[in-house]
Amino acid sequence: MKNIEIQSLGTLSDGRAVTGYWLTNPAGMRVLISDLGGTIWQLHAPDRDGVFADVVCGYDDPRALDASEGYLGALIGRFGNRIGGASFDSEGKHYTLYANDNDNHLHGGRVGFDRRFWTVETIDGEEPALALSLISPDGEEGYPGTLNVTVTYTLRRDNALVLHYEATTDKTTPINLTNHAYFNLGGYASGTVLDHVLCLDADSYLQTDDALIPTGVRVPVEGTPFDFRKPKTVGQDFTPDERSRDMQIAGGYDHCFNFASGEATDGSVPLRGYLEHTASGRRMELYTNLPCVQFYSGNFLVDDGNMLKGGVVKQKQMALCLETQKMPDSMHHEDFTDVMLRPGEVYDYTTVYRFVTD
Repeated sequence: MKNIEIQSLGTLSDGRAVTGYWLTNPAGMRVLISDLGGTIWQLHAPDRDGVFADVVCGYDDPRALDASEGYLGALIGRFGNRIGGASFDSEGKHYTLYANDNDNHLHGGRVGFDRRFWTVETIDGEEPALALSLISPDGEEGYPGTLNVTVTYTLRRDNALVLHYEATTDKTTPINLTNHAYFNLGGYASGTVLDHVLCLDADSYLQTDDALIPTGVRVPVEGTPFDFRKPKTVGQDFTPDERSRDMQIAGGYDHCFNFASGEATDGSVPLRGYLEHTASGRRMELYTNLPCVQFYSGNFLVDDGNMLKGGVVKQKQMALCLETQKMPDSMHHEDFTDVMLRPGEVYDYTTVYRFVTD
């Protein structure tokens, strides 16, 4: 029996065909990933009674994806999150990037990796995998260096979806790869995620200015709405108003949380936290060797006329993102994470979303 099936997902407005790849493991868990943006279109996980539901937001028609913002389910690069002023200095040179977030650079620019078609290699078996690769040429979106990228999705027997990021470059360049899946463990059309329980082993978060650019201040989570070191519902301290200026700016959570132990450099991929939907019993464990996660509570999900799967209308806080990464805007803060990849080095990080039930 094949554990990888290929299907047409339709075409973009310019006629380019989009292909999807179903990965299925022996437990019946399934994930659909496209060559456009390496996008996770569907992800079916079981509840405590063995009933499967699609737990990620997405579209039926690739033309809706192409016409919408939000990066639903896509791979993000070269640089996930924001770069202030859409520029940076490296090795004595000044580089100007495409400004697509007011005066700032967001998620790779005008045509980021989410809008690129990736070359796909299928790896069938009981733990099926897709190896997606692309070449980002020197100067693309203003970045220096030719970047060779491979992202491998593997669906393990234990209901874990593994994302392995690898990249090399011929010139020093910033890189911060992530995936922008929107999760609702009750099913993507089941309503708000404010009732989801979240736990993160993060002892600080990055304060931002009004444009969501880090100010350089790492704020201890102790005594703030950002303290998820002990599990609590997303909605428990959801105060996007004058009670919490940082949340008011973002309209909710849209902040980089810094793991207490930082980047894992010993070859391990440690457990960093989990997301749980009590009613269904679904729990998604988060493992990564990256030092941070951007927790985004879907504050900008609004009805833009592009319906989600099944004609579902977008609504604020109907899903959330846990985007593992390094610190945004790091090149402008000496004490932030090192986001520069140099010739001879390998960008090599892994993130695992493992689904279990209570």
